[in-house]
Amino acid sequence: MRINQSPLFKWTQKLSLLVLLFSALNAFSKQQEFDDNTSQTWTDFIQLAEYIEDKGKRTAGAPQEKEMADWIEAQWQAAGFKVTRIPFNFTLKGQALSSENLQITLKGSSDKNIIVGAHYDSVGDHDGALGLIDNGSGVSALLTLAKQLKSQPLPYSVKLVAFGAEERGLKGAKAYVGQALGDKAQRPVNSIISNQINLKDTIAMINLDTIIGGDKLYVHSAHSTPYECDFIEQPKYSKDSAVREAVRKVSVELFGQDAHRLHQAFEGYPEGETGAWSDHSPFACAGVPIAYIEATNFSIKGKRGNDGYSQVADEAYWTCLDKDKLTACNRAKEKSWGEIWHTKYDRADALFPVMKERLKSQMEQNVAVLAKFLQAPGL
Repeated sequence: MRINQSPLFKWTQKLSLLVLLFSALNAFSKQQEFDDNTSQTWTDFIQLAEYIEDKGKRTAGAPQEKEMADWIEAQWQAAGFKVTRIPFNFTLKGQALSSENLQITLKGSSDKNIIVGAHYDSVGDHDGALGLIDNGSGVSALLTLAKQLKSQPLPYSVKLVAFGAEERGLKGAKAYVGQALGDKAQRPVNSIISNQINLKDTIAMINLDTIIGGDKLYVHSAHSTPYECDFIEQPKYSKDSAVREAVRKVSVELFGQDAHRLHQAFEGYPEGETGAWSDHSPFACAGVPIAYIEATNFSIKGKRGNDGYSQVADEAYWTCLDKDKLTACNRAKEKSWGEIWHTKYDRADALFPVMKERLKSQMEQNVAVLAKFLQAPGL
């Protein structure tokens, strides 16, 4: 049945259509503005965050770690890179396990090379931690750097390495260094791979571990007291801070007061020096000067003091935060301590509602500094 529509009804209908059209155009305009302001760095991180949310944790030696390795390889291959996969075996609590390191090489004008590495496994069953920050953030930086540097002239070759099994005793980085040095304790690799991981021409290693999320960005050098290097036969320890200072110089030039900082001295650790708890340490043991980038807050008095394990002074990540003293309101009752890594907070649904803009800004700053440094290291 047809209804006789009055002129007023027709006019109202047209007005409604115009309003809908205007709203759609406005929404499209806002989306375009968002897309225009979304960097490749952030797009890559969101893509990785979605993968982690879908797949979950990736404990070293587990099938999920292997799936993550496959995913990283696919991302690099899609960008036009040949990926070298370097397997290794390790033992954990009497169980024989396997993992692998992945590497791509961007050729420079010199035979010398710089390694930039980040581990891709996560801590596993730890209060729901998914390892978005520790260390999805470092992996995301590797993916973006590959794209940004692909067509750029480089004074040195750049090797981007995704390490496996870091959370189980730096197994991937130790295997890489051991294989490069030809140590008998490491699983032998074929000659083609051996040529890919030779350290004799490596002038620097930069470790990216938990590079966003904390209140501040830092860059460290190896500790002036040598690490325990008994996993290789003839250690040649390097405490050289030149790489740290070269990275920091670029950061200051680009970002001024928001630059990567040196942590203040605390018990057992002089200013700007770090411990052996991440993938930089095997390289320092092999005599390679290192720099280590992380995001945390050494001004916070955490569970063990001002040691950087408490990353954020944000009430969302504390049972109760004393803002004036930057510590717990009650140290005996505090449960969270502002720690993200290895906790229930290391996942998108716990981080994005509180600090999404910080994560974006820090990712972009890290990648910008690294990209400029690798094009003109000043070493």
